[in-house]
Formats: sequence, structure tokens, C-alpha cells
Amino acid sequence: MAQRKRQLVSDELTEAALQLMAREGFDAVTVDAIAAAAGVSKRTFFRYFASKEDVVVQFLADMGAGMHAELAARPPAEPPSTALRHAVWVAMAACADGAEHSGRALRVVQLILRTPALRARFLEHQGQWRDDLAAETARRRGLDPEADLYPRLAAGAALVAFDTVLRRWSDSDGAEDPAALTDRAFALLAPALDAG
Repeated sequence: MAQRKRQLVSDELTEAALQLMAREGFDAVTVDAIAAAAGVSKRTFFRYFASKEDVVVQFLADMGAGMHAELAARPPAEPPSTALRHAVWVAMAACADGAEHSGRALRVVQLILRTPALRARFLEHQGQWRDDLAAETARRRGLDPEADLYPRLAAGAALVAFDTVLRRWSDSDGAEDPAALTDRAFALLAPALDAG
């Protein structure tokens, strides 16, 4: 019950922040305004989020854990390009699935990509994702992630594909199909990923 209430408050703060930022722009919105719009105190806001950047970036931050879990769950004999494509698709599907959710996700992605402070925070998260994907890629291939170049290069290529697809989807206002974009991106990367 407490966890459910905590999630509701977090969701209300996130929704209030997104609505305010969509209307007024990221820089114009204060933590006080977000808390007031959600009907909570500033102190309550800081129990859930460290900053207004975190309210927005949290929406995408969990995608890295989803990518890593998907990669770890893929069949061991599967080609790296296929396993990494599935891992990236899990993250894209988290954004693009469901019309209502997709619209909200699109607003968040556009806000992140168009706001330098948010983009920087998002790239910080991607650094951790790269480390996690590289470690899992190394484990799957029996390589040393510190000594071999392949795991970090493969993880980096997968995240460049993710970022490229995310941008195209965002720039098209959700009109481009992220599944098709992901497939196209990995079709280009497959020869290098599978040769490694």
C-alpha cells in the first residue's frame, strides 16, 4: 500500500512537471511550481527527486536496466547484432507502446533532447548503460571487458543506434515507426557486430 502511494505521488509530480515544462519551457519551471501543481510541499518533492532534471530523466533512466536485463536473457548462441537489437527494442518499446503512453513519452523525449541540461543528464545515464551492456556482452562472448575492445565497441554501437532511433522518432513527432527504425539501424550494424 505504501509503495502504491509512493508511486502515485511520483507519477503526479512527473505529470505536473511535464505539463508545466511543455507549457512554459524547462528553464522557466521551478521546483516550487511543480510541487504546487502536484499539490505537495517542496519538501515532499525532494523526498522523491533530487532536482527538476531528475523528474524528467527518471522517465528514461530505467530503460538502461531493461536493456541490460533483455540482453542477459537472450539465447547465448544468438548473434550479437540480434541480441543487442532486442535489447535496444525493449527500451524503444517502453517509449513507443500504447497511444496515451506514447504521447507522454514523446513529450518527455522531445523535452530531453531539446534541453541541454536534460540531454547532459541523459548522456550521463547512457554512460552507465554502456558499461552494463559492455559487461554483459563480454560475459556472453567469454571476453575480458577491460582487455578486449569488442564489448565496449558493441555496447557503444548499440547505444548510438538507440540514440539515433530515439532522435528520428522524436523529430518525426512520433510518425516514424521505432521498430522499423531499430531494425534498419541494426541491419547496418550487423556485419560489424557479428564479425567481432
